[in-house]
Amino acid sequence: MSTISSKTKTAAAANPAPHAPPGMLGDMNPFLKAWGPVGEYVVDATQRTILFWDLLRQRSDQYYAQKAKAVPHVLNFDAELVLDARNFERPANYLLVRIKPPEGVTVNPWQRPFVVVDPRAGHGPGIGGFKADSELGVALRAGHPCYFVGFTPEPMPGQTIEDIMRAEAIFLEKVIELHPKAEGKPCVIGNCQAGWAVMMAAATRPELFGPIIIPGSPLSYWAGVEGENPMRYTGGLSGGSWITALTSDLGNGKFDGGHLVRNFENLNPANTLWSKNYDIWANVDKGAERFLEFEKWWGGHVNLNAEEIQWIVDQLFIGNKLATGEILTSDGERIDLRKIRSPIICFCSKGDNITPPQQALGWIADLYAEVDDIRANGQTIIYAIHESVGHLGIFVSGGIAKKEHNEFASNIDLIDVLPPGLYEAVMTPKSSSDVNPDLVVGDWIVRFEPRSMDDIRAIVRPDPENERRFAAAQRVSEINLGLYRTLLQPLVQASMSEQTAEWMKKLNPSELPFELFSDHNPLMHHVAQLAEQVRQNRQPASPDNPFLEWQSRISDAIVAALDGYRDMRDKTLEQIFLATYSSPLLQALVGLPASGEPPRKRPAADPERIAFIEQRIAELKSRIAEGGAREAAIRSLVYIGMAGPGVDERAFNELREIRAENSGMTLAEFKQTLREQFFSLLLDQDAAVAAISKMLPADSGKRAQILEVVRRTVHAAGKPTGERAERLAVIEKIFGVANKTKEPVKVKAPAKGSSKIA
Repeated sequence: MSTISSKTKTAAAANPAPHAPPGMLGDMNPFLKAWGPVGEYVVDATQRTILFWDLLRQRSDQYYAQKAKAVPHVLNFDAELVLDARNFERPANYLLVRIKPPEGVTVNPWQRPFVVVDPRAGHGPGIGGFKADSELGVALRAGHPCYFVGFTPEPMPGQTIEDIMRAEAIFLEKVIELHPKAEGKPCVIGNCQAGWAVMMAAATRPELFGPIIIPGSPLSYWAGVEGENPMRYTGGLSGGSWITALTSDLGNGKFDGGHLVRNFENLNPANTLWSKNYDIWANVDKGAERFLEFEKWWGGHVNLNAEEIQWIVDQLFIGNKLATGEILTSDGERIDLRKIRSPIICFCSKGDNITPPQQALGWIADLYAEVDDIRANGQTIIYAIHESVGHLGIFVSGGIAKKEHNEFASNIDLIDVLPPGLYEAVMTPKSSSDVNPDLVVGDWIVRFEPRSMDDIRAIVRPDPENERRFAAAQRVSEINLGLYRTLLQPLVQASMSEQTAEWMKKLNPSELPFELFSDHNPLMHHVAQLAEQVRQNRQPASPDNPFLEWQSRISDAIVAALDGYRDMRDKTLEQIFLATYSSPLLQALVGLPASGEPPRKRPAADPERIAFIEQRIAELKSRIAEGGAREAAIRSLVYIGMAGPGVDERAFNELREIRAENSGMTLAEFKQTLREQFFSLLLDQDAAVAAISKMLPADSGKRAQILEVVRRTVHAAGKPTGERAERLAVIEKIFGVANKTKEPVKVKAPAKGSSKIA
């Protein structure tokens, strides 16, 4: 590469462009110098324009180079293939690769593996490993073996969403097989569109999953706030999913991912039509490398089968059937998210205009009325809301979202053993004045604070009238799709061929710029020569040139105008949607139930599940007094912790150290014991606390050792106050061991085989 570049530069210097304007590729001629700042700016702007055109040429060449690869991706890590789902009995265009740790990074085979699944939402794979600080990089530095699930540009013939779910399950079976000694099942990260696919797979194969992290993943597609989330109206305004079927037919059975990319770009016309190109033109000397790096992913469009995209639009985007258990597999199995047994971490952002917090968290309010319902299903749900990061920043994690990914990775075992319930991940900066800073991994202290369904409803803001509007849009979509399939689809399909579809793809606004600025265009060869001469004779304008300020002001005015257009457009489209689908006449014509009745039925607990819960309650109550030293210590800690502001990572890390000192139970055994003690306290707190004394050994010395473990853990995050301090006093009284200072004292760990408690 360097040799070629050197030869090119030599040739360009020896053979300058024959018609290069004087003073633009060489020194400013006297005529332009006489114009002062005007001449200086003209030279600078002309040179920047040539360099910008050449940058677009490089982007196009990069695009076609990527397109020529069998498996194009933007991973920033070396990887080796583990499984290729194209060879499965039910093939899918998905691949499982193992990420090789970069130099200086060591992974621990005992730690649970991380599996990052990338979204197939129009772009190629790799965003989860795009940067050194992205999800894969963070997990690797935390010592976890890492795997990545990506895909090829073309789907397999007849491939369905169910085939992808089955492939992901087989991938996890393989990862578990490769790490038999790992403590805990794999942590699976499903980015954006991959999040709902991962959740569906976890609902059908819950035994394969450890904690599930779903950053920026939409699960409730009708949710949103009026005036803020216009993207959700798109399906209703186009008359439903018939337009999806038409687009797939025009692609000869394939759906071009460029259309999805275009939908994202339409959300911010100021950036798409102006800022994106202006910013790089104005700073072309510095930002070229970063521009090409991002465009390598953003422009890497992939295709979907017509059946896949139609299922996604009908069942999810317009149908919104996932959160209410209305989706059935081809085998007749109901996909019910309540069947997931792994902790679920929902990471979303107020700055995300593609998956706002309402769409990321609304499924919780759809499925559960109260937190007790979450507990009854044995689920642990955690959410974290960033204040500003955009949709892509959630996955890239290069800067402002890095702390969340760091904390999730370093505290994944704590997340796995949290008692069932609803929590918010609260992160505060670590300082030297904090108690036990050595027990904090990273620069932030994470605490998982209990939340109620009122907290979720305050974020989601569910509205029955909003439900009726979208339910009406769903019915209209079904009618229009049926009409299209009956009246137009046969004609459209008969008129299409592979060649016609390829030409239409080239004319797609997401594809055409690559063609125009590529070396396929003979004019771009001259641009490349001019750009080389500009680089050798670059003459940027001085920073105090007044025309640079005017340039910036004009740009700001254009952005403001386009933002104003966007706001007016979004408001107008929202009003059209609301006026159309709020009509009682339309709702009656499409068969919605009478006003006051919910248009969607919430899933009820099935009789088998109710019977199981009742049986478990009776079993737990009958065993409240059973257990030994371990159970007594864990029950004491849970009892004290239930009164505080949440679970602090320092308490868990202290407990982990004690567990290591005592060669105690496995993480899975600890999790099971903790959950049993938690439910015992939840069902009958007074009886459970009173029973602790019966579970303790008679020997006062052993009791003192166990109590010291409890004190060390409770004091790890600081001296307890309020009700937590009162509960610690109750436990100390039950143990019957005096401690005048009430401060934890580091004691020698008990010998192996004696009073192991963690």
